Order: sequence, then C-alpha cells, then structure tokens
Amino acid sequence: MTDGNRGAQPERNDGSRFDRLPATPDDRTVEGRATRREVIEWWVERFGLDLETFEGYTFWEKGAGKIWAFADEIESPAAVEGLGMTFLRTRQEHWKPTTDAVQRFGREADRNVLVLEEAEARAFLRGADTDPAWDGDWGYLIAAHGIAGAVEPIGVGLYLYGELRSRMPKGRQREFDPRQE
Repeated sequence: MTDGNRGAQPERNDGSRFDRLPATPDDRTVEGRATRREVIEWWVERFGLDLETFEGYTFWEKGAGKIWAFADEIESPAAVEGLGMTFLRTRQEHWKPTTDAVQRFGREADRNVLVLEEAEARAFLRGADTDPAWDGDWGYLIAAHGIAGAVEPIGVGLYLYGELRSRMPKGRQREFDPRQE
C-alpha cells in the first residue's frame, strides 16, 4: 500500500521498466512481487547455496515475475531493456530458475543437482526428455555433467514421475556427434 490512508491504491507492477525487489515483505509496495530475502532463501533452500553467494547483487523485476540479477547498484526504477542476467521466474505456482542463473551459480549448489551420464547429458542438450536414476526431490533441478574432474551445470530440468524434462532453451540446444570429437 502507498501510505495506509483510506482509499489509497496499491502500487501496480509496470512491466515496461525494471523495479528493484524490496528487501523484505514489510518493504513490499507491489502486491505479488517477490522480495530479495524470498529470492535468496529460495536458492539457499532449493539448491543449498550459501547466503553470501548473492552479496553484491541487486535483484530486479521486469514484467510479471521475471527476476534479473545485477552485480551493481543503480536507481530504481530503471527504464532500460536489459539489466544483468535473467535469474528466476516468479508469479507462478512453482518458481523456475533460468539457464543463465543455473550455469552461473549452479557450481556452488550441493542440493537438487542431478549429474547426468554422457548419453543423458547429450540428450538433455538436444532438448530431449530422459529417465535418469534419481531419488531426490521432484521439481526444477540443476542438470549437470562431470567434465575434467568437476561437475558442470548444463541447465534447468523439470523432474516429474521418473522423467527429467529438459528446459534447455531452443536457441541453446545442441546436437553432438561423439564420432566427431
């Protein structure tokens, strides 16, 4: 609410600009907008990241629930086309991390990371669904693959009913022929 006066109208989301996320629910002025605390706690709870992972980042909403992460400070609101990286989709039943965010921050995750075998990783990169062995949580996971002795995040997968559904964006899907490597 704007000031608590009778007849005061709540602020509305303006999808044409970036608005900084409020720090806490008490600071919220736009109904339904996620807060910085909620966004960080979601990543910590879902993927086991440390709270400190997001120090130095500001979080912004543009559109309805499209959250962006920016490693700097600017005035809010901001009328620009892009700001940092797409980070998370909120304002839907289940929050969904973006491929960019998973590839940037997923190396630090210690929860809900599904490490795929080579054939599964290739299928995932093509955008195909697979049925890997997984006995963890359902929902959005970090799909990863072992490369050069480390686990590298590939992207976001949706695990339901024993199936991993690739959420690799069409423009980033790739087909690899192992005979050409």
